[in-house]
Amino acid sequence: MPNGRCFCSTLPRITVLSLFLFLSACGGTDNERRDLPRTLSLDGTWHFRVDGENVGFTERWFDPASDHTSWMTLAVPGSWDQHREFSSYDGFGWYVQRFDAEELAGTKTALVIDAVDDNAELWLNGARIGTHAGYGQRFFIDVTGKLLEKGNVLVLRIEDLAGPGGLVGSVSLMEYESEEELMRGEYVNAEPVRSADWVRDAVIYEVYPRSFSREGSFKAIERRLPELKDLGVTVLWMMPIHPIGEERRKGSLGSPYAVRDFHAVNPEFGSMEDFRSLVRSAHANGMRIIIDLVANHTSWDNVLIRQHPEWFTRNAEGDIVSPNEDWHDVADLDYTQPALRQWMKDMMLFWVRDVGIDGFRCDVAELVPHDFWVEAIAALRAVKPVMMLAEGADPKLHVNAFDMTYAWNTYDILRPLLNGDLNPEDVHFSLRAETWRYPKGALRLRFSSNHDKDMYDAPAAQWFGPAAARAAAVITTLLPGVPLLYNGQETGNLSSLDLFERVLIDWSKDEHGFRDLYRSLYSIRREHDAARRGELLALTPKEATPVLLFARRLGSEVVVVAVNCSAKEAKVSTVLPGSLKGEQLLSRGQFSLRGVRAEFRLPPYGYVVLR
Repeated sequence: MPNGRCFCSTLPRITVLSLFLFLSACGGTDNERRDLPRTLSLDGTWHFRVDGENVGFTERWFDPASDHTSWMTLAVPGSWDQHREFSSYDGFGWYVQRFDAEELAGTKTALVIDAVDDNAELWLNGARIGTHAGYGQRFFIDVTGKLLEKGNVLVLRIEDLAGPGGLVGSVSLMEYESEEELMRGEYVNAEPVRSADWVRDAVIYEVYPRSFSREGSFKAIERRLPELKDLGVTVLWMMPIHPIGEERRKGSLGSPYAVRDFHAVNPEFGSMEDFRSLVRSAHANGMRIIIDLVANHTSWDNVLIRQHPEWFTRNAEGDIVSPNEDWHDVADLDYTQPALRQWMKDMMLFWVRDVGIDGFRCDVAELVPHDFWVEAIAALRAVKPVMMLAEGADPKLHVNAFDMTYAWNTYDILRPLLNGDLNPEDVHFSLRAETWRYPKGALRLRFSSNHDKDMYDAPAAQWFGPAAARAAAVITTLLPGVPLLYNGQETGNLSSLDLFERVLIDWSKDEHGFRDLYRSLYSIRREHDAARRGELLALTPKEATPVLLFARRLGSEVVVVAVNCSAKEAKVSTVLPGSLKGEQLLSRGQFSLRGVRAEFRLPPYGYVVLR
C-alpha cells in the first residue's frame, strides 16, 4: 500500500464521499484526514468481452458511446478463466467500467493497477491513455485533468499470451504527490536474504538436457563443462531432471515439469550416478549446480497420488484437480497438509545433503505458501549456503526465503524499447520502481530469454533480431542483478526448444558472434567489481536520444555503459559521474572523453562499455 496506509474497501466501487464518512466515524482530527490521499476503488463487477478475431479496435469498443451492456460480467480482480469456456483462451479480452469521480476530478490523480496478465492498452473516456507490457507488475498512468465528475468510462484491452489471462490485480484511482507514493511496496523496508558471495556474483546458465546435446545425457553435459567455464558461467541451472509423467502428458515426450518421482532422475538422461558425477565435475571446475524444483504439483501418475491422495487439492465433487485448466498434465498439491510439507522439506534436503547440489530454481514459487519456503529454506541453509531462485516477482519472496526473483519487468520492456516504442527513460523508471517495491539489495534475475520465453515468444535472436539481441545481452548482463543465459543463446539459436518434444540446438553456428560477446561481458563482470556490485547511476543525455546510458560505481571504480536501442545510428553526449581512465572494455561504436564529458557515436544497436 502507498506509504503503508490502506484506504481500499472490500466493497466494489466505493465512493470517495463514503470513504471520508467512514474515516470520520473512526475518529481522527481534521488535519489528519486532510493528509490522507483520496482513493477510489474500481474493484468489483466489470463488463467483459473476448476478442478472438481481434476486431475490437477497428470496431471502436473503446468508444464510450459503444454499447457494452450486452457484454458478460466478470469480477475484478480475477482472470477470465473464472468462466470455464475461457479457461484455455489466449488472445485479446476487453474490460469496461463506468464510474463517477466527483472528489477526484481536478486533483493530481493516477490510475493504479496491481497486475494484468499479460499486456494492456487503456482508454479513458474514449482517449488512449497508455499501454503496459508485462505480467504481474504494479503500474500507474497519470490521469490528471482527464477525469469527469460523472460518467467516466475506463476501457482495457488485455492481451494474454499463455495460461490464464485478464485483469488479475486491483484497480484504483489515487490522488498523489510523487510517483514513489504510488509504487511503494509493503516490503521495501524489509531485510532481504544475505546471500553468499558466489550467489551475488553468479552467472547462471540454464540447461535443457533434452536439447543440449544429441545424446541428451548428463555425461554429454559433463564433457562440456570446461567450455561453459571458459564462457564465464559460474552456476548451472538444470531444468527438471526427474522422470516425466505419462498419464495425460503433453506432446509425445511430456513436460519436464510433470514430475513422476522427485527422488529419481529421468533415465532418458542417465543414471543417478551419472548425475552425481556431473555434480562432482561442476564443483571441480569451480562451478555450482542447482536443479529445478516443481513443488506446486506432480504428474498424475506420481507415486504420491497413490500413497497420499489426501495431499492433493480437490474440487467440490471431491476430485483431484490441476492448478488451472491449461496445466491438465499435472495435479495440484495441497499445502494445508503438514505431512506434505515435511515430505517436501525432506526431499529437498536429500538433494542438497546427500546428492550435493547447491540449491534450487523453484517453479511457480508464488503458488506455494511463503511460510513453507521460509521453513524449508532455513533447513537447507543449516546444511550449507545454497542459491534459492524463485520463479516469481513478489517482493515478499525475498523475506527470509529466496536469494533472487525474476525481473520480468526488464524482459517485458526490452522488445518495445528495441522496437522504438519506448525510450531509455522508461528503463530507468522501471529500475527506480524496483527500488520502491523491493527490499534494498534484493537480487533480481536479468534475462533476455529463458525456456518459457524461448518456447512461447521465440528464441532471443529471433524475438529481437540478431543485432538487437546483442544489445539486449549488454543491457541484461550489466544492469544490477544476476544474469541468465539459456542454452543456445550463445550461438544465436533460432530453433524454439519445445518443452514437450525434442529439438536439438545447432552448436556449429554462431554467425553473429554471440559467444564472443557473452564471454567478453562475463569477463567484465568477473574482473570489475563495479560491474557486478556497483550502485546504478542513470546518466542524463544532453539531447533526445534512443541511447540507454548508465554507470555502475563502486568506490573509486566507475563502469559506463552506452547502448543504442534503435535501428539507426545515434550520437549522444553526457556528463559522467567522475573522470574515467578511458579504458575500453567492450565497443561496437566510437567514443571520446574530455574530462567528465563523454560523446558516443553508435551504429544501429551498437554499444560501448568504458571504465
